[in-house]
Parts: sequence; C-alpha cells; structure tokens
Amino acid sequence: MLFDVDGTLVDTNYLHAVSWWEALRQGGHTVPTARIHRAIGMGSDKLLDHLLDADRDREADDELRAAHLTLYTTYWERLRPLPGAAELLRTCAGRGLRVVLASSASKKELGVLRRALDADDVISAATSKSDAGASKPDPDILAVAMAESGLSADRAVMVGDSVWDVLAAERAGLRCIGLTCGGTNAAELREAGAVETYDDPAELCEKLDRSAIAKLTG
Repeated sequence: MLFDVDGTLVDTNYLHAVSWWEALRQGGHTVPTARIHRAIGMGSDKLLDHLLDADRDREADDELRAAHLTLYTTYWERLRPLPGAAELLRTCAGRGLRVVLASSASKKELGVLRRALDADDVISAATSKSDAGASKPDPDILAVAMAESGLSADRAVMVGDSVWDVLAAERAGLRCIGLTCGGTNAAELREAGAVETYDDPAELCEKLDRSAIAKLTG
C-alpha cells in the first residue's frame, strides 16, 4: 500500500494553498486561490511552472518557495490527520500489507506530517521529494518507494487525493484509489484514472473489504 500524505492522510491542502497565495502575492503575482488549490499535489517546481508565465524571472522561484515554506511552517504544530487516517494504516498493516508513504513533501516536512499522523508503528517505509529526481505527476517518487520496499506494481495500490497522485500512479503502473478529502471531486479523480473514490480515509477503511485493497489480501 502506497499512500500520499498531504490531503490524503493529513489535512494540509488548503493551508498550502493559502501559504502559496501569500507567497506569490509577496512576489508580485496575483493568482486566484482556486487555481493554486488545484495545483497542490505537484512538487513546488512544477507548481510554479503550472501557475506562472514561462517567461517569468525564474531566479525569483527560490524566494517564492522559501516564502511559502516560512508561511506554511506557522501551521506545523496545529496539523491534524484526516478522519480515520491512522486507523486505515493500522487496518492495512493488520492484514499483512506493507504500508509505505510516498510524498512530494521535503524530508523535514514529511517528518512533521508523520508526527501529526501518529502511526509510525505501522509505517514500513517513507519517501519524499528528496529521494527522487522528479516530483509528481512524474512517477519517480512512487518508483523509489516500490523499489525500496520490494513492491511490484501488480501487487500494490496507491491512495491519493489529487489528479497529480492519480497520474503519477498511472505512469508507475499502479491502480490508484482517490479520496475527495483534499478538495478534488470524485468525477475529476475518476476522469484522471482513479479506480475508486471515497470521501476520506475513514470511509475507505469502513469499506475496505469491497475496495481494490481487498484484492491484495484475497
């Protein structure tokens, strides 16, 4: 089992969107928050390319990323898991599945997310953007996670909340279950290629025996 973290297990997507909005405003860019939210899930390099003009002064990108991080860190001590997140991980582990986190967050940020999630006892591995050459929607992070965990695409399932998670999973040869708790609706996730959608980790955990995950333990 591969899990995205931001917006899938921990309630961070709108905090990221607001932090990026303010960072971009400080940098002289006016970008609607809705557009920013729909880009959350990409790595920061791809996010800026997605939101800003190609002919911008790219030398300022590092300043934008630093401003976003500074703003986002103010929320770190208040981050909360999404409903049923830890229970879902523990249920999967209890059924003999290897639980792996595959996130586009930095290694330090992933540590903060793991503390908020409070389920390290069942997490067997975790990869961050520091472990891969390219961020989502490229499949590099997922490929590294599978390689380090000894998983194969035909015996694994990804759970994510954004179209970028679904696209990365598809490029890695993985089936992806979509959760709408990150703010992307079920129709968009299915159109991107999600095999199933659920409201949040709690609903997926409740319906685990009818999900694509059940096929891994059957």
